[in-house]
Amino acid sequence: MFGRSVTINRPVAELYAYWRDFGNLATFMDNIVEISAIDDKRSHWVVKAPGGRVVEWDAVVTEERENEYIAWASEEGADVPNSGRIDFRDAGTRGTVVTATILYDPPAGVVGKVIAKLFQREPAIQARRDLRRFKQLMETGEIATSSFTRKQLEEEQA
Repeated sequence: MFGRSVTINRPVAELYAYWRDFGNLATFMDNIVEISAIDDKRSHWVVKAPGGRVVEWDAVVTEERENEYIAWASEEGADVPNSGRIDFRDAGTRGTVVTATILYDPPAGVVGKVIAKLFQREPAIQARRDLRRFKQLMETGEIATSSFTRKQLEEEQA
């Protein structure tokens, strides 16, 4: 289990609403290929894994309190069993403290975790980067990058 926090200069309600629409997560989470809603509590996740693999699972919201937190867990049979919680805490004039806490069971146990780290796809590393991108997107409307985003590449090729 690991947790990461970032302070974002935006109101709690705005950040919570953006995150709660799980399809939005692919806009700033680098490894997300797609998240599609099954219903108001369940979603299907498709995620890039080390070695060019793609893993999939269904997740269910296990608990939530509007503008405070969302907790989830993967359903039985997930390629990568995981659970976690995202907390949103009002930080007054500084905005909102967003904390992600994630627990996962890496494929191939410890060996899988070491390989994932080597390929920079280990969830603790990824969570830190994803939260930084979420902060950039929410505060500026874009994510600073030295490479083309998928959208920029499509616009360039059009």
